Amino acid sequence: MATILKGAPVVAAMNEHNAALCEQLKAKGVLPTLAVVRVGEREDDLSYERGVMTRCGKVGVKVKQYLLPADAQQEQLLEVIRQINKDDSIHGCLLFRPLPKQFDDTTVRAALAPEKDIDGITDASLAGVFTNTELGYPPCTAQACLEILKYYGVPLSGKRAVVVGRSLVVGKPAAMMLDRENATVTLCNSRTRDLPAVCKEADVVVVAMGRMGAVGADCLRAGQTVVDVGIHVNEEGRLCGDVQFAAAEPVVDAITPVPGGVGTVTTSVLVGHVVAAAAKKAELL
Repeated sequence: MATILKGAPVVAAMNEHNAALCEQLKAKGVLPTLAVVRVGEREDDLSYERGVMTRCGKVGVKVKQYLLPADAQQEQLLEVIRQINKDDSIHGCLLFRPLPKQFDDTTVRAALAPEKDIDGITDASLAGVFTNTELGYPPCTAQACLEILKYYGVPLSGKRAVVVGRSLVVGKPAAMMLDRENATVTLCNSRTRDLPAVCKEADVVVVAMGRMGAVGADCLRAGQTVVDVGIHVNEEGRLCGDVQFAAAEPVVDAITPVPGGVGTVTTSVLVGHVVAAAAKKAELL
């Protein structure tokens, strides 16, 4: 039976660290502040926003909301972003995407100052991930994978890692971050030839395909650690991931659950980026 790598203990440790840093900042007269920018009222955006606000409140981060109607025009959103860029009291910005069809995503992303991009959506932030420099912050879900592996002491240096999925949100940045930890990384996609054989070579498998139950026991072996990034609703109305958990859990050594795994940690990573941005500005980091 595999060890279940739950997100809750990781979140608790991150909350403790973030709360302590917030107290240090407040002693210097700095209140870490997050700007939340939302266009329209998509239910998944609202749910994530509630989670972010709750997590921010627990550690002492202030939240400013900038809410636009679904029929808002691009210039209205760009003006909000310009205001956030100029406001020294705001340390990070969360912009909900995908945006409605009247917006040009590339233009909007480019408008955000990289130092306030705590969700890793700008090209500069992604460049920072790929060049191992402090330009913005990495995508939160990709970093959440690494936070879980580090918290549970999963060895990475010198190990083989396979990342299944090549999006700029998770797959590619996660691969680069694993490489930074001196893992030997293979980045796979839906057209990878003999994916099960490639996956079985790995010590650590990160699955971010965006396809429910895409990875089963045929892709896995004993001794592996599996990080499941997927989140779906199955026919029974239950949340599940990209990995067939019931088939994988008896085979591998350790696996993240869905729900209760990577998604749980992602929000804490976002909040941590806000606190880190405030600390950098206050020269505490």
